[in-house]
Amino acid sequence: MIVKQILPNGLTLLSEQMPHVRSIAIGVWVKRGSRHESDPQAGIAHFIEHMVFKGTKSRSAEAIACEVDSIGGMMDAFTSKEYAAFHLKVLDAHLHLAVDILGDIVLNPLFDPAEMAKEKKVIFEEINMVEDTPDDLVVELLTEAFWPDHPLGRPILGTKSSVSSFSREDLAAFFRSVYHPGNIIVAAAGHLEHGRLAELVGRSFGVLPAARAEGNGHAPPQATSRVVTRSKQELEQVHVCLGTPAYAYAHSDRYGCYVLNTILGGSMSSRLFQNIREKRGLVYSISSGVSSYSDAGSLTVYAGTSLDSVDEVLQLTIEELRRLKLQAVPAEELRRAKDHLKGSLMLSLENTGSRMSHLARQEIYFGRQLELDETLQGIEQVTAEAVQRIAGELFEGEPALSVLGNLKGYRPKLSLLRL
Repeated sequence: MIVKQILPNGLTLLSEQMPHVRSIAIGVWVKRGSRHESDPQAGIAHFIEHMVFKGTKSRSAEAIACEVDSIGGMMDAFTSKEYAAFHLKVLDAHLHLAVDILGDIVLNPLFDPAEMAKEKKVIFEEINMVEDTPDDLVVELLTEAFWPDHPLGRPILGTKSSVSSFSREDLAAFFRSVYHPGNIIVAAAGHLEHGRLAELVGRSFGVLPAARAEGNGHAPPQATSRVVTRSKQELEQVHVCLGTPAYAYAHSDRYGCYVLNTILGGSMSSRLFQNIREKRGLVYSISSGVSSYSDAGSLTVYAGTSLDSVDEVLQLTIEELRRLKLQAVPAEELRRAKDHLKGSLMLSLENTGSRMSHLARQEIYFGRQLELDETLQGIEQVTAEAVQRIAGELFEGEPALSVLGNLKGYRPKLSLLRL
């Protein structure tokens, strides 16, 4: 049901037939994100993502919006550390228009200086929104402290200073260097026929001259155990984020890392949620998550609590990390974590949009499609011994820490962070 085709100019086309639906989700994925920017370019990939919707050689910004609305389509885009994506979901009858619109905005943006000036203000408000969203801001602080002086540690949005400096020539130069077939994947899932899709994509994207994809351009980041605090008097809660190294996206122990994260803080039955929220009532929100990239990864724990409870929350969190290192996970808990992961994965793949995204990410990080059974088997094969070994590898030394809130002079006790 999944077809991969390399077009003559080197662009990768992926499709998955889902005959039981009437929609098609199609996306253009560019294998370049914020980690591929130089320091002065910080935020330029994200700025280009905004600007492609602001007019092309044949469509105004309003015309793009009207065309998508006229067919009941849903269009969106995002930029991450290692790629950018532009995607559109439509009824199967409108696939031709979806491909034409995506091809136009991705290949022919105007980068009009007047529109750029307006969009810079929009991005400044997006940066302000992060500043006003403490659970996002504390993660940004942690990431910058965790991977200092490396592009993976920088905010995807850039800074107001860097965004202010962008000229039309800057955007055009970055665009020319990045938006070429070697870096582009077109992925589609839904009620489609691959031959027809290939014809449409070839018509819109075949004009691109061939070019090869480049490497990451930067060595893998070196994680640090820095502690950063920031006081914001208007906040009622104190927001805390702990970070330890984790594995790259395609690492052989990735399934064990996912299981470990689920046990630690990745579900409502997790140890952090049950022991710190449910049993002690110290937090409203506490969770852990894994962020993986082509050559690095991080495992983070986030919690929102009162100033009086910060040290206790940190101590209890570190105790849970230690417990995963020192004690094998009981069989029943391991079984529950595996079933949670498998169920979440299968439920997430029930719509065309998630299938399309899954196709693209598998291609970006593995260069092939992993069948669902292969992934489920990988989860199932994780043992309690593997989880304990992985915890020993990841939870070593001291984690990085960021603390945000009305701190009133508070400084975390570093002795609490010893693993």
